[in-house]
Amino acid sequence: MAASLLAFIALPAPSAQAAEVLLSQGKTATASSTEGVFGARNAVDGDPGTRWSSAFADPQWIQIDLGARADISRVSLTWEAAYATSFRIEVSDDAQAWTVLHQTATGVGGAQSLAVSGAGRYVRMHGAQRATPYGYSLWEFQVYGTGASGGDTSKLLSYGRTGAASSSQTDQNCWECTPARAFDRDPASRWATSSTTGWTDPGWISVDLGATAQIDKVVLQWDPAYATSFQIQVSPNGADWTPIYSTTSGTGFKQTLNVSGTGRYVRMYGTERATPYGYSLWEFQVYGTGGDPVPAPPLPSDPANPPRLVWSDEFDGAAGGKPDPSKWRADPGTGPNNELEYYTDHRNTALDGSGHLVMEARKEVTAGSSCPRDPLSGSTTCQYTSARMNTGATFQFTYGRVEARIKVPKGNGLWPAFWMMGADFLTGRPWPYNGEVDIMEVLGKDVKTSYSTVHAPAYNGGGGIGAPYTLPGNADFSDDFHTWAADWNSKGITYSLDGRTVFSLDKDQVEQTRGPWIFDHPHYMILNLAVGGDWPGPPDAGTSLPSKMLVDYVRIFR
Repeated sequence: MAASLLAFIALPAPSAQAAEVLLSQGKTATASSTEGVFGARNAVDGDPGTRWSSAFADPQWIQIDLGARADISRVSLTWEAAYATSFRIEVSDDAQAWTVLHQTATGVGGAQSLAVSGAGRYVRMHGAQRATPYGYSLWEFQVYGTGASGGDTSKLLSYGRTGAASSSQTDQNCWECTPARAFDRDPASRWATSSTTGWTDPGWISVDLGATAQIDKVVLQWDPAYATSFQIQVSPNGADWTPIYSTTSGTGFKQTLNVSGTGRYVRMYGTERATPYGYSLWEFQVYGTGGDPVPAPPLPSDPANPPRLVWSDEFDGAAGGKPDPSKWRADPGTGPNNELEYYTDHRNTALDGSGHLVMEARKEVTAGSSCPRDPLSGSTTCQYTSARMNTGATFQFTYGRVEARIKVPKGNGLWPAFWMMGADFLTGRPWPYNGEVDIMEVLGKDVKTSYSTVHAPAYNGGGGIGAPYTLPGNADFSDDFHTWAADWNSKGITYSLDGRTVFSLDKDQVEQTRGPWIFDHPHYMILNLAVGGDWPGPPDAGTSLPSKMLVDYVRIFR
């Protein structure tokens, strides 16, 4: 009888549960500090070979903005050797008030999968005690749960919107530095307060988002004229302002501020300057939902993985042939940097018939030209000729692996280089606002050292960001061919020599410590052999001329 009854009793269906998903990958990550190039976003990029690392002090934290409120069910930490013995996992709706989801004083490092229960938009690992004398370091910080992908997602609201300011600068030092420059998503243009009326406190800049918005993040990229004391304020009408962020210890450079507020207008209101000058911002970006956003142009895509060859010149051809005009154009005339050569129209370039391009510097007078005074002859007529060519009219690109195999010459005053220039230089934007990426520079007076450098408005010339490096055994670069390469993407640039990494630039780190990163746009390539100039100095009686720079190939992978 009992068996027959069971046949007619309906058992309750199990409750439906949303599947747990990875919420954190690719989201915005910030940290209390960063060691070198090991930025916070390395912990959320899904790459187990990149990591975040902090300063060598307690406490430190790293937090993830999930973009919307989510139910958190699990946190996975993959520690580097520098792990936390005491730490908390915390959650917050506003990145201000935090709730503890997990806490331990006996952390063991390694890979930890922590079952938690809570809800919020922001998730933080707060380290209280280090296991080593070093900092805290995570290969991966992963947050799992449900809900963050639903509803409106935070987006850039300020691009192209109308701005206003307490004053604006327009002079030879900052031409038309109006509020619009801070909202154009162009890191090489800026707003500044007036040099005649605006180098006072307070100073401000505001943006009209076009409609009421819910503000969750503000990004400020300061010029050296920054605020130590300022507020981020919101307003419904542009007249009545409410602070949603306030500090008296502003650090300048790039500041990513997690905020919470509602309004149509957003303002940076500075009350104390860090310098005798005014206030100046390369970028003032407001993120959130609502408003009336103007769609910003899409950002360039990163190279494929693995990258594929998209452009090359192997310099094959008969001896005496000229560079392929579909790839290279000569760049004749005198050089910058107080150089002493006159670049000819491909008269100093030729193929050697063995798969090499020859760029030759010669002791040769160019009648009617004008150069700085040559110490050997005393003449201001250019006493040397050489070669310079570029792909500006034939090939421009954004991101990729840029590679060339080159043999450099030796001799005082010689300056071979392989580099890239921002393509907007060709349409009138002056250096260094267009951006310059030097892949290889060697001075003929020191052929045991090579240099790779970037130049931008906030760091250029002798203040460019770069590094010297040498060959194993301190060998001579002029003795043989070597391969220089730059792997360039949305995260930065990694330079290598003969397959060995020699120098890396992390975009986030540069923005937080030196100034805006201005290299996320088309560039073109340049090969040249300079003679003389401020850096290498002039040739002397011992410089052997003619002298040759040999290029085996140039290749671009994307």
